[in-house]
Amino acid sequence: MATAKKELTKITPQIMKYVEQCSNTTYIEPEMYIKYDVKRGLRDLNGKGVVAGLTEISEINSFIDNPDGTRTPCDGELYYRGININDLVNGFLNDNRQGYEETVYLLLFGNLPNKDELKEFRELLTKYRSLPKNFVRDVLMKASGKDMMNVLARSVLTLYAYDDKADDTSIPNVLRQSLQLISEMPLLAVYAYRSYLYYEKKKSLIIRRPKAEYSTAENILYMLRKDGSFTPLEAKILDLALVLHAEHGGGNNSSFTTHVVTSSGTDTYSTIAASLGSLKGPRHGGANTKVVEMIDNIKKNLKDYTNEDEIKSYLTKILNKEAFDGKGLIYGMGHAVYALSDPRANIFKSFVEKLSKEKGLEKDFKLCALIEKLAPEVIAKERKIYKGVSANIDFYSGFVYNMLGLPTELFTPIFAIARIAGWSAHRLEELLLNGKIIRPGYQHVCPRHEYIPMEKRK
Repeated sequence: MATAKKELTKITPQIMKYVEQCSNTTYIEPEMYIKYDVKRGLRDLNGKGVVAGLTEISEINSFIDNPDGTRTPCDGELYYRGININDLVNGFLNDNRQGYEETVYLLLFGNLPNKDELKEFRELLTKYRSLPKNFVRDVLMKASGKDMMNVLARSVLTLYAYDDKADDTSIPNVLRQSLQLISEMPLLAVYAYRSYLYYEKKKSLIIRRPKAEYSTAENILYMLRKDGSFTPLEAKILDLALVLHAEHGGGNNSSFTTHVVTSSGTDTYSTIAASLGSLKGPRHGGANTKVVEMIDNIKKNLKDYTNEDEIKSYLTKILNKEAFDGKGLIYGMGHAVYALSDPRANIFKSFVEKLSKEKGLEKDFKLCALIEKLAPEVIAKERKIYKGVSANIDFYSGFVYNMLGLPTELFTPIFAIARIAGWSAHRLEELLLNGKIIRPGYQHVCPRHEYIPMEKRK
C-alpha cells in the first residue's frame, strides 16, 4: 500500500509535460493588470486595499489621507471594536489579569464586559472546553499527522458529524457553535501534537484534561508541558500573544475567507475549516516559523552577533537569494498594511525582552533587535519600496514561542487558537448582514478560438 502511494506521488515526465502546457497557456503578464486597472491581491500600486465590505469589528490605520489625495505614512494603529489595542492591553495588564477571554467577548459582542459578565462568560467557555466522547482516540489518534494545521482542519470538519444542528445557520446556533469551537481549538491543537509525538516520534503519550480555573493561555501550557508547570510571566506573554493575534481587520486573508465562505450559506464547520486553510499558508499564518528558521540560520553563519556590518552583509545575501532559503525574503520584516510600525510588534517587544532575561537568552534578543534595526536599511537599499518597512508581530512571536519551549509545529495552530475569535465575529457579522453571495468579477483576457474537430487537431 505504501509503495503504491509513493508511486502515485511521483512527479513523472508526463506530469512535467502537462506542467509545461499549463504554464504556457495560463500565465498572465503582470502588465495586463495595469492595462485593465485590476488590483492584484486587491491592493493598488500604493498598497491601499480595495474596499470589499464594511465592518465594525476592527480597524487598522497606517496612513494619513491628505486633502490633495496623497497619503502620509504614520505609526500603525489597531482598534478592536473602536478601542485602541494599546489601551485594551494596558487595561488588563494594569489590573494584573489576563485578557484573551475579555478580548473574545469584546470582538463577539461589541463592548467590554463588566466583572460579572466576564465571570459568566469564562464559565461558559470552560463548560464548552471539552471534546466529544472518544474523539481524541477515534479522530486525533487514528489519523495523526505531522502538519497540525491539516489535522485541525480535518478535526473541525469531523466535529460537524457530532453536531445535531450542524447546518443550522441561525444566529443563536452559530454563536453556540462559535463559542464551542473557540473553547475546543486549544484541545484539538495540543492533543493533535501529543498524538503526533506518540505515533510519529515514538514519545510517551500525555493527554491532560484542561483545568476549569485556568485561562486559555494557562491551559495551553498546562496541557502541552510534561509536568504541566509554567511561570506567571510565561502565561502572561502567551495570553498577550493570543490577544494580539485575535483579530486584524476584515481584509486579512483568513477573515476575508470567512466572509466569502459564510456568504455562500454553508455551515460553521466548513467555514472555519476554510479559514484554517487560509491561515496555513506561509504568506499568512506560517510566517513566524520562517522567522525562527531564518534567525537560526543567521546565528550559524555569523562570527559576531554584535557586528552590525557582518549582520547587514548576511541580510543582503538573504535578500539577494544567496543565503537561507533562496526566496529573497527577510521574514518578519514589512507588512501589507503597516508602513512605519506594527503596533502589535511594539507591544510585544518589551515583554520579549523580559522573557529573554528570565530564560537567559539576552544575547539572542539583542541579535533580534539588531536585525530589526538593520533589515529596513538593507531592504531600502536593495529594493524599490512604496512605503516604510518595519518589524511585524511575526518577527517577535516566533522568538517568544521558541523561548516558551513551544514546538514549531504549533506556531501556526496557536495563531488559529487566537484568530478563531475574529473569524467567529466576522461570520456572525456576515450572517447578520444577510447579504448577497460574495462573487467579484474577473476580466477575461484570453482570445477566442474556433472549435477544432478531433481529426484536424495536431
